[in-house]
Amino acid sequence: MKNFIGIIPARYASTRFPGKPLAMLGGKPVIQRVYEQASETLSCVYVATDDVRIYETVSSFGGKAVMTRADHKNGTDRVEEAMEKIGGDWDVVVNIQGDEPFIQPSQIQTLCRCFDDPDTEIATLGKRFTSMEAVENPNSPKIVLDHRGFALYFSRSIIPFVRGEEKSEWLKDYPFLKHLGIYAYRRQVLKEITRLSQGQLEKAESLEQLRWLENGYRIKVGFTDVETVGIDTVEDLKRAEEFLKKL
Repeated sequence: MKNFIGIIPARYASTRFPGKPLAMLGGKPVIQRVYEQASETLSCVYVATDDVRIYETVSSFGGKAVMTRADHKNGTDRVEEAMEKIGGDWDVVVNIQGDEPFIQPSQIQTLCRCFDDPDTEIATLGKRFTSMEAVENPNSPKIVLDHRGFALYFSRSIIPFVRGEEKSEWLKDYPFLKHLGIYAYRRQVLKEITRLSQGQLEKAESLEQLRWLENGYRIKVGFTDVETVGIDTVEDLKRAEEFLKKL
């Protein structure tokens, strides 16, 4: 039986939406909603933050939090520092984005089941695209897989290119897969990948996971049919409020 722990990296100084984790959504801070969703599946969850206001908010609703440095370049590095401080004997670390208040237990369960395969070092999620307009959006990274469900590549470009067909017909010819940015890592692998230098692929696409592929790590992709509602801007928060009313 593997030991899973969930870490939610949450910083205050978001460029597009400062203070986002503490924004109120349906009467609760966004970070509390993320924490509660993650806790439905994982028995141990921590928020990793660089801001005492977020730390105190998490503590006030009975959650666990750990303070981390403010100079981390990405959430993965923050998760690793949190794990060093938390300690314990954990097999797999689940990195849950702090702006995903509607992440579903089924999605976290799918991610965790990827580690039933002993070759899985890192796991993430993919969802089938339903429109070519969405496929063409560079803010929605695409994944191509091998026959065992491991990622061959991630790209902001349309991959693969369907030759000899009108673009309007491409979805009928190939199951284009959207990448959802939730990850899980074997504990030792998390230590290793946070020590890697940025490579040419990551610099070109601005996708952190390409650093791991470029260094030979294997990323298993689980499938979900649930579309999450992430919050990057104030407008996203308004959409999330409307989404919450429909639940």
